[in-house]
Amino acid sequence: MKAYPVPNFTAPRAAVGAVVIEEGKVLLVKRKYPPKKGKWAIPGGSVNLGESLQAAAEREIREETGLIIEAKEPIHTFDLIERGPNGKVIFHYVVVDLRAEYISGEPHPADDVSDAGWFGPKEIKNIDSSTSTIELLRKLDFLK
Repeated sequence: MKAYPVPNFTAPRAAVGAVVIEEGKVLLVKRKYPPKKGKWAIPGGSVNLGESLQAAAEREIREETGLIIEAKEPIHTFDLIERGPNGKVIFHYVVVDLRAEYISGEPHPADDVSDAGWFGPKEIKNIDSSTSTIELLRKLDFLK
């Protein structure tokens, strides 16, 4: 199993998510590592230096799920901040979620996710999803 060191954040880091909806289902991944370990969420991750938001989203989804997507415009932005028991910030990501179009592939977990798949609105009610994912899917009228 890949060791996952806890980062030492001295400033927020940029991250992306890709909202891929195909045939009435949304692509979700189960996070293998913190933050949000064990939660189902919109797939994504850190933006590398010199990488556009779209390129980062396309790379992250390919690495995490094996899917090929085309990332489009930003549709949602939020802070993901987690603190330790002493109140010290452990993680602080500024996440920009992008609309994305499915191109090809079948989802399979890879990289830093333990599972990946397509979920309809009714199925999402039966899984442990992150709060930010539920809020975003409600904002998009995917969940009522």
